Amino acid sequence: MNALKVPARTIAIFVLPCLLLYVCLVFVPIFYSMYTSTFDWNGIGVKKYIGLDNYVDLLYHDKVFWPAVRHTLMFALFSMLEIPIALLVATLLNRYVRKPNFFVSAYFVPVILSVVIIGQLWKTIYNPASLGGMINQTLDSLGLHSWTHSWLTEPDFAMYALYFVALWQYLGYHLLIQYTGISNIPTEIYEAAKIDGADGFKADWYITFPLVVPIFKISIILAFIGSLQSFDMIMVMTGGGPAHATDVIATHMYNMSFLSSKFGYGSAIAIILVIVCLVATVIINTAFAKIEKKIG
Repeated sequence: MNALKVPARTIAIFVLPCLLLYVCLVFVPIFYSMYTSTFDWNGIGVKKYIGLDNYVDLLYHDKVFWPAVRHTLMFALFSMLEIPIALLVATLLNRYVRKPNFFVSAYFVPVILSVVIIGQLWKTIYNPASLGGMINQTLDSLGLHSWTHSWLTEPDFAMYALYFVALWQYLGYHLLIQYTGISNIPTEIYEAAKIDGADGFKADWYITFPLVVPIFKISIILAFIGSLQSFDMIMVMTGGGPAHATDVIATHMYNMSFLSSKFGYGSAIAIILVIVCLVATVIINTAFAKIEKKIG
């Protein structure tokens, strides 16, 4: 079949509008944030040029920033725990459930719910037993009163409570991605492998998992980068508290920019967040390139 030959000028005409929109929505704000990060500015008044002082204060004098970075990275690492779980569930659905679309859709429901609704729901679940908290009431009914906690107001537990909610919310999202990848693998491959004695988990190990590595990589990148930018759920459930125990980079940026009126300082935090996302993407792509090369 002859390939369709399209002049480069025609391709450029169709690509240019989307490219301009992408540049305006992504690169222009990034470069503007780089510019404003070199000023002492409250977002409204006169700008005072201070060079890299915002970055120096951020990296060396800000007592909230580095714990926020640690919380962000831990949030991102915990978010990737759901990817193998989603892959396992997708494999089981594809193999043992005749019409799995209902289950995939059911798992996907939390993804389409408003973050505000999810945050308020889980705040109620985490409440003390006296306020109707389901977890603490269940522990009390089982005689495990010593296990009850004020989950969102104790610094030792608040961040882990948020991790669990994030895992619950986005498991269906990654399940849908993994299931789509698995269901697109030709059944002839499994039939041929079964003749050679590869069936069940053995077929998954040598066929399913290697073939879904590119899809697995997409889920890893989406989960990791999305978690680095986590903001809305944390603001709804804890606001970064107690005592900055659940502050991440994005919430710290918001607090500095809009609550403390340090717009230039907040822009510096935003640039650091962009750099962290880029570095993480490069590392993940490099790691998976080596994996795919070894498998191939």
